[in-house]
This record gives sequence, C-alpha cells and structure tokens, in this order.
Amino acid sequence: MNKITPDIIRSWKGTRRRIAALTAYDFPTARLLDEAGIDLLLVGDSLGMTVLGYPDTTRVQMQDVIHHTRGAARGVSWALLTADLPIHSYDCPDLAVRNSRYLIDAGAHAVKLEGGQACSAQIRAITQAGIPFLGHIGMLPQHVLEEGGYRTKGRTAKERSFLLDEARAVEENGGFALVLELIVPSVAAEITRSISIPTIGIGSGTECDGQILVFHDLVGYFPWFKPKHAQSEGNVAEEIRKAARAYIDRTRGDVA
Repeated sequence: MNKITPDIIRSWKGTRRRIAALTAYDFPTARLLDEAGIDLLLVGDSLGMTVLGYPDTTRVQMQDVIHHTRGAARGVSWALLTADLPIHSYDCPDLAVRNSRYLIDAGAHAVKLEGGQACSAQIRAITQAGIPFLGHIGMLPQHVLEEGGYRTKGRTAKERSFLLDEARAVEENGGFALVLELIVPSVAAEITRSISIPTIGIGSGTECDGQILVFHDLVGYFPWFKPKHAQSEGNVAEEIRKAARAYIDRTRGDVA
C-alpha cells in the first residue's frame, strides 16, 4: 500500500476512485482505521463532543487538538492525517500559519479550517507556507451558536451562489480537497462538477468525490445523539455495556 498524500487525493478527482474518510482522535482508533485501509483521517474538533463531552465544538482549544493529533499520529502508517484548526486559532493569517505548524509538528500531514471567502487570506498564507490545506464549507459547526443550530445550506439561490463562491475561494487559494457539510445534494453535486479539487461530503448527498463520517457515528459509539445523515455499521456502545455488565456480574459473583 502506498502512503496517501494530498497529491494522491487530488489526483482522484474525475476518476471512479471515491475518497473514504473518518475522524480519529487517539492511537488505537487511528491504527485500526489505518489498518483497514482508510484514505484520510481527521482529528476533528468534533472531539469536543465525542471525547470531551462538550455540547458543541466551540470550547475546543489548540492544546486539545495538538494532544489528540499526537496520539492519532502514532497509529498512522498509510492514511493522510489531517487536523482541525479550532475556533479562534486562525483569526488572522499569521496566527493561522503558526497554529498550523503546531499541528504539523504534532504529526498531522495537513490542516483544515472552516470557511472560504472570509478566510481566503488565511488559506493562502497556510498553503504558501507549504502546509497542505483541506477546506470546509456549508454548515460550519464552529458557528453553531450564532446560527442557532445545525441547518442544511444551499436551499435558496443566494445560498447556492454563495457556496459556489466559497468553493472557488478554497480552490483558488491552494486547497487540495474540500469538505461539504450539510449542503443540499443538488448543490453539492454542482460544486463537485464546478471545481478541480475533490469534494468530500458529510450529509451532502452521494455525488461528492468522497465521504467523511465521525467515527463514533459510524460504529455506534455515541448513542446519545445520532445525526440523520449517519448510517451506523455497528453498535459499539451496547458491546461496551454488555462487556461491563458481564465483568460486574463476574466480579460480584466471585465476591459472593
């Protein structure tokens, strides 16, 4: 198996090869997914909810992502490991580059931030510094509080036009691929056709160049919340409960 690089991801645009991506926040998860043959792993700021127990991603700090990136990096041999820049870690281009370098030093191969046109200077500074960049447009979880919740984007002509401009901003400033989150499928398909870099969808239909899911949603490891777009392939939560109950029964039985 060849090591996945940003150039390899980009080269799959226009081919039948679909990009399979998942989040990973620690060594064993990253290693297992890497051994399974995943293309791209994301140390997402979704760790705020799935690992740290926050209600959203807005409380995640740089040190949180750096810590989890270091762990995930130790488990990766083949996949492209990307790490999120959390909220307020890229408020200006210099800050964006500095924090991106911290993530690369922690073991990431690329970085991601949320937004397109408003972050053009930051994206350009990151890519000009030689750091591979993965874009993210559509629903932006770091803005969930100001938007009052999670909402599908692209329902109006104005939103459609805005999203197309967002995608072009990421493309023109050097992004190697682009995450499309909660975008109307027909608009996500149009974006996919209109740009030269691959799109990776989450809740944005099947016509993107790849898909990404939160690992915990995929394996049923976070039963307290299940996004509508997530199709679980397992029930890890129940297996953990079952194993713990068996251990408790065995231990108490031994005592009795």
